[in-house]
Amino acid sequence: MDRFLAAAQTDLSRSRLQLLIRDGHVSVNGRAARASMRLRDGDRVEVEIPPAAAAVTLEPEDLPLAVVHEDDHLVVIDKPAGLVVHPGAGVRRGTLVHALLHRWPEIAGVGGAGRPGIVHRLDKDTSGLMVVARSERAYRVLVEALRARTVKRTYGALVWGEPREERGAIEGAIGRDPHDRQRMAVVARGGKPARTRWEVKERFGGAARLELGLDTGRTHQIRVHLAHLGHPVIGDPRYGGRSGPRPAGAGPRTRRAEPGPGGVKKSLSAREAQRSLAVEVLKCLPRQALHASELELSHPVTGKSMTFESPWPEDLTQALALLRGFRAHGRD
Repeated sequence: MDRFLAAAQTDLSRSRLQLLIRDGHVSVNGRAARASMRLRDGDRVEVEIPPAAAAVTLEPEDLPLAVVHEDDHLVVIDKPAGLVVHPGAGVRRGTLVHALLHRWPEIAGVGGAGRPGIVHRLDKDTSGLMVVARSERAYRVLVEALRARTVKRTYGALVWGEPREERGAIEGAIGRDPHDRQRMAVVARGGKPARTRWEVKERFGGAARLELGLDTGRTHQIRVHLAHLGHPVIGDPRYGGRSGPRPAGAGPRTRRAEPGPGGVKKSLSAREAQRSLAVEVLKCLPRQALHASELELSHPVTGKSMTFESPWPEDLTQALALLRGFRAHGRD
């Protein structure tokens, strides 16, 4: 039944259809259907689409939005840090969804209840590009494209420490941290497979600028994977990014630096310089230094290839300038 309905129309996603079937809104020959029901020639299938819950429970709010692209089927938003994407625990108003409903009321019936139009998310304090569906058809195609990894999402990040290699991939299942249920972690059992690609773009001595790509989309994926690698995102309060860099050679988070002339004294002065740098960088970063900088996708209706870019916001630009200045004027 669910496969037939998904193939018979382009407006409703298969997950939405399964919910309609589960809730008794689909009938065959006048009787309630099951998702696994096999159909025969001549069966009469009726689908009742109830009013979207989102339209009832969410009140539109006139909030500022940075719109990068808009057409009849999708919108690309440049989300600022500090904006929650949709209502959740402890957040009932002032989200991106409330702003979207004010500007495009028709998305109330698109996608899931409570998060209309939302195809993928960014953490509250992660800035950058997001694509939002304005039609059910676009929602369905975009969700499938994300699942098939044909939507390319590129992120920029500042991290503590310098990876030894120039590029690599982090693979590790992500689930709830068994020691702290408010955090996610790379876990040995019970997590969802996750893979993050990374490449070093700049090295600063005690810190680095990375470019990252997602092959999966798990909660806090980049932040968790980089912390697991030993290079937490600078400024990240949840995954170790506000503690500053570790001393060079202290472990896998940094490249080992052999003492030169001056021995221990020079090493200590270098560590003091790094600590002072960390204080200054964290002063201009009230959040994690993570930005969704590029988005590439095929238009869900026309098939046209689309690429969008977002420059780094002011707080990340200031932090980057401090790191570059530290490198230019010597690390010790």
